[in-house]
Amino acid sequence: MNILTNKYIKKCTFFFIYSSIILLNGCDHLVLMHPKGSIGLEERSLIIIAFGMMLIIVIPVIIMTLLFTIKYRATNNTHTKYNPNWIESKKIEYATWIIPIIIIIILSILTWHSTHKLDPKNPIYLDSKIVDPIIVNVIALNWKWLFIYPQHNIAIINELVFPANVPIRFNITSNSVMNSFFIPQLGSQIYAMAGMQTQLNLIANKPGKYKGISSNFSGQGFSGMKFIVIATNNKKEFTQWVQKAQRSIHHLNNMNAYEKLAKPSMFDSITYFSNIQPNLFDSVINKFKH
Repeated sequence: MNILTNKYIKKCTFFFIYSSIILLNGCDHLVLMHPKGSIGLEERSLIIIAFGMMLIIVIPVIIMTLLFTIKYRATNNTHTKYNPNWIESKKIEYATWIIPIIIIIILSILTWHSTHKLDPKNPIYLDSKIVDPIIVNVIALNWKWLFIYPQHNIAIINELVFPANVPIRFNITSNSVMNSFFIPQLGSQIYAMAGMQTQLNLIANKPGKYKGISSNFSGQGFSGMKFIVIATNNKKEFTQWVQKAQRSIHHLNNMNAYEKLAKPSMFDSITYFSNIQPNLFDSVINKFKH
């Protein structure tokens, strides 16, 4: 290579290093890459593996594109070879077919395995044992989230609380259009649909405060359809929170109270309800089946 070629390589190397530094500065905001639950960790591993295998093809293509552009540029007359009768290369054909096929086979096996392993309906095991989960019934309203704890006879608007290292089973439906329930740092998103029930099992491995969102556009108040997720340090703190909610003066003990709450509203503050109507969640699902 001549001096001019070396200059091109140095400039390209500097550009890629500098660009990588700038792009990586924003990685702290990629909550999917900073999971706090076992399901989220599994999903992050799958993303990294799939991305890494993609780079097996992408990186050589980028490098060859740059090298070919530099080597075969019009001004480089000393290191190029003109071969008008070139027809084929078995080595290139083998590489362009076999390598992608191997990658696709590996990704297919990983996808099949992870699809079954990370099925939202699968219970979460702790020390190879199934632990009784905390049940939370989730109703997507316009434009807020209602979380019902049937085991504790409480309900909360836009706040979800549970102990760390305890499995949570979500039963999810919608009182309106299709929505999507998602806690990015804990794992899978799942749709909420009127007249139907979906199920999701999650766990938080560490105490903390996380963000929950609606990841499916649902109308005018969609941008404010967020909720706070708190994983307490232990069951004692969770019990204290439950007792606080049970002292609420707001009740959801009949469908009239529920329908009033379900009216469209935006940017609702956290509200606690006690004395919840039995089978309220089932009643919301059934009203769309008639």
